[in-house]
Amino acid sequence: MGVDKKILVIPGDGIGQEVTAWGQKVLQTIAENYKHNFVFEEGIMGHVAIEATGNPLPDETLEKARKSDAILFGAIGHAKYDNDPTLKVRPEQGLLKIRKELGLYANLRPIKLFDELLEASSIKPEILRGADILFFRELTGDVYFGEKKRSEDRNTASDLMIYHRYEVERIARKAYEAARSRRKKLCSVDKANVLEASRLWREVVQELAKEYSDVETEHMFIDNAAMQLVKDPKRFDVVLTANLFGDILTDEASQIAGSMGMLASASVGDSTGFYEPIHGSAHDIAGKGIANPLASILSAALMLDISFGLKTESLRVIKAVEATLKQGFRTMDIANKHTENHLVMGTDAMGAKVLENLN
Repeated sequence: MGVDKKILVIPGDGIGQEVTAWGQKVLQTIAENYKHNFVFEEGIMGHVAIEATGNPLPDETLEKARKSDAILFGAIGHAKYDNDPTLKVRPEQGLLKIRKELGLYANLRPIKLFDELLEASSIKPEILRGADILFFRELTGDVYFGEKKRSEDRNTASDLMIYHRYEVERIARKAYEAARSRRKKLCSVDKANVLEASRLWREVVQELAKEYSDVETEHMFIDNAAMQLVKDPKRFDVVLTANLFGDILTDEASQIAGSMGMLASASVGDSTGFYEPIHGSAHDIAGKGIANPLASILSAALMLDISFGLKTESLRVIKAVEATLKQGFRTMDIANKHTENHLVMGTDAMGAKVLENLN
């Protein structure tokens, strides 16, 4: 029996508008093939929302989000904000607010390498082969949400790194539960040798480890974890870490997958799920039709699995992506210029190939 779901699509800025269209088309195709009823609405957020309403997250979009079963998101950002840090209203404020308002405290980022992309990474294939990591990044605490100050003379600034025990515990539990269904290994990343917030983090994880004695728990400082991630990625299974550290580590881990254009993510709490590629708005290539749509398509696969419990359909999407790569089709970011049998194509052509393999 098919399922009925309401999906809010927020393309956002830059290439977000180009790639999200293909994530939505994949969901529509799955709905048709498996007799599901997916109803789509669209909302605005980020730079486009500021231009239209003065607000990076309009009330109308937030209300639609609250009523949705899941959200497919693109990206936010614009060069004008990068070049002028004094601007008070910024696209990122919309993203932080929707995470907070929807209680999206856990960001899941699977780093799974397709064998066909071993040569796309700058890391040696023999180091990469077999890497399969699932990151759990805490999403609503840390310096991103702590009190921010700037002195009157504008010469001193501070951001409060703050965590409460319950914030650490709830994401740690999700990470441990996931580890139980994988290789039963969890690495908690912190900086407990110098940061009090990290000491609380480690203390809570150590307490929970007793409840999950069937999972091997390892603690690692962020600087060492950053090194080990590129030195021996296969050693990691589930990685649990705070907001700031997780932001940095998962972007670093994009080199394992070959490109940010291959990495999907899910932001979840206890209700609506929020699914997005980890790449940004990439305004330098926006409108050129060359962005990689696979991360958005794989984000749709995550939605099918995590929010809707449609594991068969999710795997079908992943297999369609894998088949497309095996056929030699590539966007520019994952093409190996030394391989003659790679056919480099644009966003729409790549998305269309995945749809062909999905049918």
